[in-house]
Amino acid sequence: MKVNKNVTLKLLLILVVMFGFTSCSKKSNSKNSSTATGWKINDKKGGFQYASNFKKLDAAPGLIAIEGGTFTMGRVQDDVMHDWNNSPNQQHVQSFFMDESEVTNLMYMEYLEWLKRIFDPNQDNYKNIYAGALPDTLVWRDRLGYNETMTNNYFRHPAYKDYPVVGVNWIQAVEFCKWRTNRVNEDILEKNKYLKKDAKLLDATAESSFDTETYINTPTQTYGGNEEIVLKKTGRGAPKSNADGESSEAKNVYATRSSGLIQPEYRLPTEAEWEYAAVANVGSREYNLYQGKKKYPWSGSYTRSGKRAVKGDQLANFKQGKGDYGGIAGWSDDGADITQVVKSYPPNDFGLYDMAGNVNEWVADIYRPIVDDEANDFNYYRGNVYMKNKIGEDGKVEIVTSETIKYDTLVNGKIIARNYPGQIGKVPVDEKETYLRQNFDKSDNRNYRDGDKQSTRFFDFGAEDDGGKVAESKKMYDSPQHQVNVDSASTEMIRKYDKSSKRTTLIDDNVRVYKGGSWRDRAYWLDPAQRRYFPQEISTDDIGFRCAMSKVGTKSSKKSAKGKPKASR
Repeated sequence: MKVNKNVTLKLLLILVVMFGFTSCSKKSNSKNSSTATGWKINDKKGGFQYASNFKKLDAAPGLIAIEGGTFTMGRVQDDVMHDWNNSPNQQHVQSFFMDESEVTNLMYMEYLEWLKRIFDPNQDNYKNIYAGALPDTLVWRDRLGYNETMTNNYFRHPAYKDYPVVGVNWIQAVEFCKWRTNRVNEDILEKNKYLKKDAKLLDATAESSFDTETYINTPTQTYGGNEEIVLKKTGRGAPKSNADGESSEAKNVYATRSSGLIQPEYRLPTEAEWEYAAVANVGSREYNLYQGKKKYPWSGSYTRSGKRAVKGDQLANFKQGKGDYGGIAGWSDDGADITQVVKSYPPNDFGLYDMAGNVNEWVADIYRPIVDDEANDFNYYRGNVYMKNKIGEDGKVEIVTSETIKYDTLVNGKIIARNYPGQIGKVPVDEKETYLRQNFDKSDNRNYRDGDKQSTRFFDFGAEDDGGKVAESKKMYDSPQHQVNVDSASTEMIRKYDKSSKRTTLIDDNVRVYKGGSWRDRAYWLDPAQRRYFPQEISTDDIGFRCAMSKVGTKSSKKSAKGKPKASR
C-alpha cells in the first residue's frame, strides 16, 4: 500500500505539471497566434506585427479620463434671456479625456517659443507664422477703463503664468491642439527609441520637424527623411545579428497605430462633451439625472459652499453684481477681480477645475439655435468638414514645404498659417469617398439640416422680383459677406464691407459656441447648459479654452461589458 501511495502521488504531480504547461501554452498561443489563420503574430521571421499585449490607453499629459454616458443636454429651467437656443434633449457621449484646467499662459508661451525656434520670424517665408499665433493682448483695453497693466503684463509676466490664456481666437486654439498632439507623440516615440534621442531639441528645423500624421502615413519623410533621426526597431522575437553583423531576417519596423503607442489627437471638446463633463452627474445621486436638473458643476443651487470648514466661500470666479467683480477688500467673495490661477476652486465630480467661471471656453461646434437630436443623439457635433490626404502625380502623399504653406487672412486682417512644412497636404473628400454612402454625401457638413422647411437655407418664399419672376431663394443664415485682404506689396488691409440691407442674421458657418461663464459674467451664465456664440476669428479677454482627446477602447477600465468589476491585473 505504501508503494501504491507513492506511485499515486507521483502520477498526480505529473498531471499537475502537464496541465500547467498546457494552460501556459494555450494562454501564450491565444495572444501570439491568429484565431483566423493560426499563423504566428509577431513571428521572429517576419509576418504580422501587432501590439498583442496592449491593455489600455493611458491618459496623455494634462488629461483625465471622463467616462461617457447619457445626459440631458440643454436647460430645463426658465429661459429668462429668451434665447430659446438650449432646449433640453437626451444625448449620449462616448468616453473621452479632458484637460484638468484651462490652457495657461505658460503652456501657450511654450507653444510660441517652439514656433519662434523652428520658424524664424525674420525669414520672409515664416514671418506670419509666429505673429499669427500671438494672443491679442489689446483685448484688455476699454474706452472708459484703465487696463494697461493687463495689456502689458497679463500674458508674459511670471505672476500670471498659471492664469488661463485669453485673447486667443478659435482658430488659434485649434492650431495649439495640433501642435500639442505632435509634441506629445514625438516625445513618446523618442522615449520608445523610434526617434533619435533629443532630436526634438537639436535636429528639428522648419523643413525637418515631426508631424504625427506624416509619421503614420509616410515615416520616411518625417524630419525631412533623415534616417539617422527616424529609427527602425527590430520586430519582436527577431534573431540577433550573425557573425558578420548582418540581420537580414530581422523585421525592421516603424511605430504604427497598431503599435499602441501613438496617442489620438488633442482637439477642442465638442459642445456635448464639454457640457457633459461640466455637469458631472457621475458623483451626484440627489437629482433626477435624466431630467438635467443640475444647475452648476457642483451639487446644489447656490454659488457658495455649504461645507462647515469653508462655509460661504464662492465656488467659482464670476461677477457678483453691478460693479462687484471680487467683493470688499479683506472680505473677498471669490478671491479674484479678473481671472484667477487655475485650480483655485474645488473641482467637480470628474476632477475638472473651473468648468464654471474664470474664463469662458471655446468648444468645437458651429453655432445653431437648435441641437438637432432627431438627426443624431450620439456624440453630437456640428462642424464636420471631411478632408483627405493630398496625393501627388507620383501616387505619394504631398508634404507641405516652405513654398506651399497656406495662410488665411481673417476678418480683422490677422494672417494665420493653416499648415506647416512637414505636414501632409489636405483636400476635401470627393465623389470617390461619398458615392452611394448613406452617412455623409459631401465634405462640408456644417450647415446640414439647419431647421424646418421655413428655416432651410434655400426656402422659396414665393416673392417676385421687378420682372415678375420668382426671386432667388432666401437663406435662413444669410449673414453679411465682408471681404478683408492684405496687399502683399504695401501690407495694407483692403476692406470691402457688405452693406446689403437684405441680410437677416449674424450667424454663419464661422461662428463658434463658447460656454462656462467668466469673471465678467453673472451667475446666470455659470450653468453648463448656457451657450453663446462668437466669430471664430475674433478673441476677447474672457474666452480661453481647454483640450480634449477621444478615448479608444472600452468605455471604462473599471467595468467589464456586463458592468461587473474586472479582476485586478
